[in-house]
Amino acid sequence: MVWTDYLLALPITLLALFALGILLIDFMLPKELKWANAVTALLGVMFSAAGVYKIQMWLGNAGGAPGMLRTMVVDRFAIYFFYLFLAATAIAILMSVRYLETENESHGEYYALMLLSVAGMMCMASGFDLVLIFIGLELMAISTYVLVGFLRRDRRSNEAALKYFLLGAFSSGIFAYGLSLLYGLCGSTNLAVIHQELMHRAVDPQYRPVAVIALVTTITGLLFKIAAIPFHQWAPDAYEGAPTCITGFMSVAVKAAGWAMLLRILIVGLLPMRATWVPILVFVSIATMTGANFAALTQTNTKRLLAYSSIAHVGYMLLGLIAGTATELNGDGLKGILIYLLVYTFMNLGAFAVITSLRHRNVIGDELDDLNGLHSRAPVEAVLMLVFMLSLAGIPPLAGFWGKYFIFLSLIETKHYVLASLGVLYSVFGLYYYLKIANAMFMRHAEKGEETLPISYAMRAALAVTGIATVYIGIMPNRFIELVNWSLGIAQSPNVAKLVH
Repeated sequence: MVWTDYLLALPITLLALFALGILLIDFMLPKELKWANAVTALLGVMFSAAGVYKIQMWLGNAGGAPGMLRTMVVDRFAIYFFYLFLAATAIAILMSVRYLETENESHGEYYALMLLSVAGMMCMASGFDLVLIFIGLELMAISTYVLVGFLRRDRRSNEAALKYFLLGAFSSGIFAYGLSLLYGLCGSTNLAVIHQELMHRAVDPQYRPVAVIALVTTITGLLFKIAAIPFHQWAPDAYEGAPTCITGFMSVAVKAAGWAMLLRILIVGLLPMRATWVPILVFVSIATMTGANFAALTQTNTKRLLAYSSIAHVGYMLLGLIAGTATELNGDGLKGILIYLLVYTFMNLGAFAVITSLRHRNVIGDELDDLNGLHSRAPVEAVLMLVFMLSLAGIPPLAGFWGKYFIFLSLIETKHYVLASLGVLYSVFGLYYYLKIANAMFMRHAEKGEETLPISYAMRAALAVTGIATVYIGIMPNRFIELVNWSLGIAQSPNVAKLVH
């Protein structure tokens, strides 16, 4: 162990220290000062972000550096996801302050678990060894199981946590089995060594059956974590039963961590077997877009509707992975996934922030009817919700357009015309259920009177950040596209350069 190991692990270490600090401070805080836990958690996020920036400055023009006995690699890809996790966590903390007070569940453990889950996500994004990736996955998953069931007096929350835990444990077992087969086949848990060994053994008739079983079981675990059909059963129930701010946190941060892990394992470790796993992903992406979009049509609960919407977006991102790895690594396909995750963080968290803001003494805010007449009770929030819905549908000039643009561009570049057509068709199809929310807000009348909604300053800050980011990225995307190019280490194509400048 050298000093660079400690530097590369600094953001993770700081999050763990602040999580432990919150647990200690919480004992000394009276009930009326429990909001101080949120302040401490925000400080932890800021210190961790400063640690990430310190690593970024230390790396300079270098692509990355290995650490912790070569079990982790903090490169531009990992740094990009570190910032994404921390941004999502900061917004989720702002959303949580008033919500927890309303639910009478303002405890320090909530914020400590949130920080520990982000520490696990960072291990998943930077892990270059199967053991570290799995440890990070379990740290994130166990913390999230508890957060989903944090409303102890709510039966829906308890039921959602139990379902999520049982299905999550089952999928983790399948994933661990796949990783153990990879270790037995390749003799190492290092992704680079696995890549080298699979180049020879994946085509050897003696080892081919074991390699295929290892691939299928590993991909099953990965697809469960990003909630792709048919491994999506946990998502609607967990999203509906969890505290709304945790639902937003799960829909962006947990999903981004799953994608970071999936990209790292498939593109680095299992790339020699892409001829086998690309057809699997084609089937899964079509099934995901089809099933999720049709299921979303019949939903009357806003959290379940957005859960199926979230699953549908996974299908679109899988199209980017298919295009990005079909023949040789295609920059636009992978770029589309990273831009998608960036813009999705703000527009989806913003949508859940509006739903969270509805939760006060008289309005639950979970049902579609709770949004009736929202324009008269909270006009700013109604307009913001409309912006988020249009962005999720991919309508220009909002941020969601750019994620879909690069994915469809990469499909056309790699001659996947049928998949591109299906993606566009389902994007138009999805506009219907987003407009259902807009119809409730602007075309219907409130059933419980024209009541003004009380909004805390923290929630206003969360709504402002998500709303401004969704519009700004849509109108001025060039800086964020350059950021994604930097994270992938690729040069921007001349056609795209003309488009965004």
